[in-house]
Amino acid sequence: MENSTFVSMKDAIFCWSGGKDSAFALYKVLQEKEYRIVNLFTTVNETYRRVSMHGVREELIKNQAESIGIPLDIMYVKEGSNSEYEQNMADYLRKCKSAGIYYAIFGDIFLEDLRAYRDNNLSKEGFTGVYPLWKQDTHQLAEEFIVGGFKTILCCTNDAYLGKEYVGELYTQDLINRFPVNVDPCGENGEFHSFCYNGPLFKMPVKVDRGEIIYKPLEVKMDNSHPPLPPDRPATKGFWYCDLLP
Repeated sequence: MENSTFVSMKDAIFCWSGGKDSAFALYKVLQEKEYRIVNLFTTVNETYRRVSMHGVREELIKNQAESIGIPLDIMYVKEGSNSEYEQNMADYLRKCKSAGIYYAIFGDIFLEDLRAYRDNNLSKEGFTGVYPLWKQDTHQLAEEFIVGGFKTILCCTNDAYLGKEYVGELYTQDLINRFPVNVDPCGENGEFHSFCYNGPLFKMPVKVDRGEIIYKPLEVKMDNSHPPLPPDRPATKGFWYCDLLP
């Protein structure tokens, strides 16, 4: 019976950012057993060797994958443009399709434009997007995540929403309570990014230390390879990063 259940599972790749939404979405997928995650895949800036937008070191993402126990594929970008991201992504999807994989899973929650962007790119290569957290209440998701024992650090904050005092902080209910009223508790509008280092998804904690806090003005931020966010969001001048150290 167990073998029959395993065979019926659909092979999928998982878009892994290293943050809390990725961790929680992956955890739910593994619990539900509808999809077999063949690979995690992460976009990394080839020059900086850091995760796009999050600024997390490549080594830490590899450590996460090792603790989770799922192979990691890294998709490198150089220019950081959307066109480069889309071309590299298409190449990667074709490679996966040749191995019989037709599903890609993401941790997005409610941004319609972002999902449409992803689904449009996926459909060109014969893939279907899967969104385990879609349209769920972000206050409830944040509470479930924290109560469930996941541990996360804010690695990047968008200065249109959050200042230097938030970056490098642990993601707790107390921190969420301190957020300004226009900040989504899951950071779904790009208010912040995070790094998940422990929880039921991991076989062992990922060891991480807080390093230097750095401010990157918008014109020289680490890279801009990110699908579109709402056009009416507050103006961003730059990003605060906490350099997380293995």
